[in-house]
Amino acid sequence: MNQRNEPTLLLVDGMAVLFRAFYATSASGYIRRTKAGLPTNAVYGFIRYFWDAVQTFGPSHVICCWDMGGKTFRGEEYAAYKGNRPEAPNDLIPQFELIREVMDSLNIPNIGAAGYEADDCIGTLAKYYTEQTDMNVMVLTGDHDMLQLINDRTSIIIMKKGHGNYMVYTPESLMAEKQLTPRQVIDMKGLMGDASDNYPGVRGIGEKTALKLVQEYDSIEGILDNLDKLTPSVRKKIENDLDMLHLSRKLAEIHCAVPVACALDMCELRLDPDMVMDKFEQLEMKSLGSWMGVAIG
Repeated sequence: MNQRNEPTLLLVDGMAVLFRAFYATSASGYIRRTKAGLPTNAVYGFIRYFWDAVQTFGPSHVICCWDMGGKTFRGEEYAAYKGNRPEAPNDLIPQFELIREVMDSLNIPNIGAAGYEADDCIGTLAKYYTEQTDMNVMVLTGDHDMLQLINDRTSIIIMKKGHGNYMVYTPESLMAEKQLTPRQVIDMKGLMGDASDNYPGVRGIGEKTALKLVQEYDSIEGILDNLDKLTPSVRKKIENDLDMLHLSRKLAEIHCAVPVACALDMCELRLDPDMVMDKFEQLEMKSLGSWMGVAIG
């Protein structure tokens, strides 16, 4: 826990938090709306999740990253990438723009880049701030793909079920829990694929076999250098799917050279209570401002 005793940047995976907030609150069948009928349940839930993380981890700076929609470079590489994803629910669609407006009212920069995903923006900003400044970085997400970004200056906060439940991953806790290094997280995905992102990896190799191979031979290169030591069955699977193995690893790797930037003074966490309350009143969620401890004046 930081409690602002040193400069720390919190990078928020906006899409991951917004979707989580929407489904957590819509599961009961009740959708929070304004009197005019505008759905606000995901926005309300997002702020609850977000502010709890701010209170828990005490960042001095915050940036929120978003997918921009449209084709990404991964879709260009592999047409079926994320092709199994259903359309966003109708009640969620207007809230994509709404949550950005709310983050604007909190003076928090919204960052995204056409052709890339929020993960890539987060990876790029984490790399920049840890290499070019004295900032430590924390990433708030529910996406385990982000574990590949961990290093001595970057930790990943995985949101667990319920409010205020987090698993904070550092190089040490990642090794303790999963017996993997951050780099090996990518190699694992190359081997086993990712059903949620709709790329297959090596057909017939699941998590258990992938983990065993990566731990034994360190990397995909190490595995390929030792094909003669594998069981005939596993060797055949890899040889039959070599192109997909390399492509899957490429799809899994977060791209850390996206054309995004944000000056440090632009992302310092400074709330303007009037601006915040005006926005919350407009969305008929004034109680959220009180809960956050934001009062007018």
